[in-house]
Amino acid sequence: MSQHPGPVARRLIDHALGLDGTAIPASARAAAACFTEDSLLVGLSGACLPERDRLLAALGSALGTDSGARVLGSARRLPTANAALVNGFQIHGQEFDCVHEPAVVHPMAVVVASLLAYADQNTQPGVTDARPVSGSAWIEAVIVAVDCATVLGMMARRPMRFFRPAQCGALGAALGLARLAGLDHAQTAALLGLTLCQLSGTMQAHVEGTAGLALQVGFNARNVITALGLVEHGLAGPINALDGPFGYLPLFEEQFDSAVIDQIGDRFQIERVSHKPWPTGRAAQGALDALESLLAEGLDPDSVDRLTLHAPPLVRRLVDRPYTPGMTAQYARLCLPWLLSVCLARGTVGLDDFSASALADVERAAFTDRVAVAANDTADPNALLPQRLTVQLKDGSHIEQPIEAVLGSPVRALSAARRRAKALACASHVGLDDGRVEQLLKQLAELEALADVSILINAMELS
Repeated sequence: MSQHPGPVARRLIDHALGLDGTAIPASARAAAACFTEDSLLVGLSGACLPERDRLLAALGSALGTDSGARVLGSARRLPTANAALVNGFQIHGQEFDCVHEPAVVHPMAVVVASLLAYADQNTQPGVTDARPVSGSAWIEAVIVAVDCATVLGMMARRPMRFFRPAQCGALGAALGLARLAGLDHAQTAALLGLTLCQLSGTMQAHVEGTAGLALQVGFNARNVITALGLVEHGLAGPINALDGPFGYLPLFEEQFDSAVIDQIGDRFQIERVSHKPWPTGRAAQGALDALESLLAEGLDPDSVDRLTLHAPPLVRRLVDRPYTPGMTAQYARLCLPWLLSVCLARGTVGLDDFSASALADVERAAFTDRVAVAANDTADPNALLPQRLTVQLKDGSHIEQPIEAVLGSPVRALSAARRRAKALACASHVGLDDGRVEQLLKQLAELEALADVSILINAMELS
């Protein structure tokens, strides 16, 4: 019996392949460029993750080849799918990449990792039929990929069991790649099917706080590139990849509202994406925002007796975990008691707070046993807001700080100065020299006009 894509898949394919670039407003194009910059600099900072060298070593014989695509922070090339894997790991490895809060999806991690690898392989040395990806084409592919990834995420009506950022990111990336590669509708349906066949990612990696969490992003970026190569060689997987009885929505989400598909193209979701001001899980950033603001207003850390965050069930599930001496950096980034203790000790939380020496610092950990998370009455299992931070003071008084929108969200967007400060902090974290940083930022400011986006990698080469 022949199969056809279901209504959700058809709408997404039509959107990805049929969107008229001239109909995209300047605000959406600017947002796509802005979050490209954020994702690339965050990914560059991930080059110093200790697991990154182990990952490259595990890929072994692929290193030092002159074909494929480059890894962020390196001039070395890997087979394109493996380059996407490493880049995805680097982008998500420090929990510093952007997030779409209504979907609970990190929309750029898989998308940028796979699109960048594809763009870089197309103009590698020795390629006679080079097909560079222009800045304008990149922006349009990012916009449709983020639309598709986040609309799928917003359909969910139950708590995550699988790691939605990796899976929705992969399906969105597949549709963005289909646009870049010039696939037709039938090929794009096949691409979604072969991506479905390789989707991976469990929340167990999040619960345990291991490198497996970021690797799941990398695995899915790799698998999208693999699926594209299979389709281009005439192979096909299941066609009804999203709506079928064992397609993405029934299998992974189980409870979903497919009517959300009507939002596709109605509003460009790239404009609803949030920056992360701190390298932590987004579920912890409301409390950090509130506490950092109070400290900036004059709150004396020594006057604080206890902190209690009143938050939806999702926040408790994601970051309400006990501080444990000897915990990994991945676990610490998702440990609210540690994060608030660090903020009290230092006034903020930054990339350097997750080194081995920082994790062993007793001063940073001094307040961890006086942080609690209490459930509020939010019923939506995918909601991150509203929240409220209660600061109990040693004199018996208390401060109530409501959290209705977190810094970095569209309604409280990061200023240009703070975005630049984040970019510079990411570059400094890996030792990128000032000249290359300025070259990269200038190119990114002119992203729309670039003839070949792969040149962005040149300024990020550390070795």
